[in-house]
Amino acid sequence: MRIVVADDYKAMSRIAADEIEELLLSEPQCVLGLATGSTPLGLYADLVSDFEQGKISFKDVTTFNLDEYCGLGDDNPQGYRYFMNANLFDKVDVKGASTHVPQGRAGDLEAECAKYDKMIEDAGGIDLQLLGLGHNGHIGFNEPCDEFPKGTHVVDLTMSTINANSRLFDSAEEVPRQAITMGIGTIMAARRVLVVASGKDKAAIVRKAFLGPVTPEVPASILQFHPDAMVVVDEEAASELV
Repeated sequence: MRIVVADDYKAMSRIAADEIEELLLSEPQCVLGLATGSTPLGLYADLVSDFEQGKISFKDVTTFNLDEYCGLGDDNPQGYRYFMNANLFDKVDVKGASTHVPQGRAGDLEAECAKYDKMIEDAGGIDLQLLGLGHNGHIGFNEPCDEFPKGTHVVDLTMSTINANSRLFDSAEEVPRQAITMGIGTIMAARRVLVVASGKDKAAIVRKAFLGPVTPEVPASILQFHPDAMVVVDEEAASELV
């Protein structure tokens, strides 16, 4: 595992964007695993800017997002399909049919999970998986638990995750209580993993996840075993890495 400390959020975003762009240029038909949340916004803005300058293209790229809230449709502003369209997909030349987000309103959620893993497999697997880091160590919506879940599955969200995500809703009561998420096995199967984390409030979990013991109680800790994982943090998030 490589841990790269950037000066600030802007520099962290640029370093992460450069990693993705390197892959886009060397493998134009790559498969990207993407994440939502506030942390990737800067790197998505960098990718859009470089696309607008003609430096990169997404026209042959396939994408799979980590997760989606159960019960939210593609047109819901709090949903992750909406987030990706607004912050990346609608601003670059990726084909709509090549972008995939779990269907949170699927009639059979278990079947949707199995279908999602099959689509990733049929695409040849994920070349690079982008991840954020939750305050409790979750990646995707894989919450602290007794074991590492393997495949895409439905998860009950913890109150800490609900409260952290409530800033995007009118209140914590409006945050869905369940989500579909890639499993730890799905994430670990990606050929490369890129984690971004920023801010003083992430310092403790950055240290715990990447320098502490590997345990399903800290889901991100499993990334210590990934053969090609890169963690990019700003100085505040790295402040406890001593």
